[in-house]
Amino acid sequence: MLRRAAAALAVPTSTRRPTLASLPLRRIASSATNRPPTLAHPATQPSRTATTTAAVTPLSPWRTHTPAPDASPSTPLVYTFYHDPTATWTYLVVDPDTRHCAVIDSVLDCDPASRTVSTTTADALVAFIHQQHLTVDHILETHAHADHLTAAAYLQLRLSTPADDIDAPSTSPSRVVPIGAHSGMRSTQAHFAQLYDVPAAELDTAFDALYDEGDQVRVGALTGVVWHLPGHTQCSAGYVFGDSVFTGDSVLLPPTGTARADFPLGSPSALFSSTQRLLALAPNVRLFSGHSYPLAGASNLCSATVAQQRALNPHVHDGVDEQGFVKMRSERDQGLSEPRLLHQSLQVNIRAGRLPRGANGQPYFRTPLHAPTVL
Repeated sequence: MLRRAAAALAVPTSTRRPTLASLPLRRIASSATNRPPTLAHPATQPSRTATTTAAVTPLSPWRTHTPAPDASPSTPLVYTFYHDPTATWTYLVVDPDTRHCAVIDSVLDCDPASRTVSTTTADALVAFIHQQHLTVDHILETHAHADHLTAAAYLQLRLSTPADDIDAPSTSPSRVVPIGAHSGMRSTQAHFAQLYDVPAAELDTAFDALYDEGDQVRVGALTGVVWHLPGHTQCSAGYVFGDSVFTGDSVLLPPTGTARADFPLGSPSALFSSTQRLLALAPNVRLFSGHSYPLAGASNLCSATVAQQRALNPHVHDGVDEQGFVKMRSERDQGLSEPRLLHQSLQVNIRAGRLPRGANGQPYFRTPLHAPTVL
């Protein structure tokens, strides 16, 4: 059940549990106006290069997945990183021959109690990338996350090479690492721009690439294919690289099952269709999930094969039909609380990782209230 902000002022109009889809779209009044995001295009910001991370301890991969000798073409080497505060998986998808890679679903650190957003985890990821002598070709988002803040814009700043970067080798060309997501991001941005009163100028160029179904993403010599996997959100996408698929929240791991589908523009029926598309792949294909919520005492997991999902996933195992899934998913969603970082995440993630700011340059978040119109 969504927690109502400022409960002392709230006047409930219904006894039904509110869902994420019921969030009001009334514009939020504010005396401050937004100005251009902090993390602008790298060419307009002071560059930060490998020397900045010299004293930063690189992240240690939770697990490294090496392509099998008989793997399909374009199957990558995968470094996996777990962000415990948000239970989020970040992936480095690597072409082992060229050492080029893509970052999928990066994370900023956010502590709402102290009102702090920091780059500790992102800096350690950059340090690992430099340590491994990797070249980042793409920064990819599987969807507009509602439970963690993406570090996409910050990583773009840190990993791109502006023409005037005095620390870059003289032979290095100007190079901006593009931030990409599915084109459904546009409808997601439009929806939440109303809720959080976000100027269109902050969203129009937030992403460098918006992909459609079937578009290709080149990482070194590897070719990935974009799949549209709506249901959890309208902008949910999967990235298919050979025998590896990075599903975001379109299917979660046993024993969790599947993600909620009550976000605006979400649909349990569409989510079922997306999961069935994934589970129709070859049994050995590995599905890398966006989150993991291991039970007490159980081992953590970042992925499962299609065969394992079809046998063990409690929500979409073999034999589950659409009608039963939709009923189960809808009933479960009615009892869920809102994500802890819901409002912070959405305001940053529709901006591709840039913080909202007031006219005075101070970063801030807006929190919609449920309250009588007379107040």
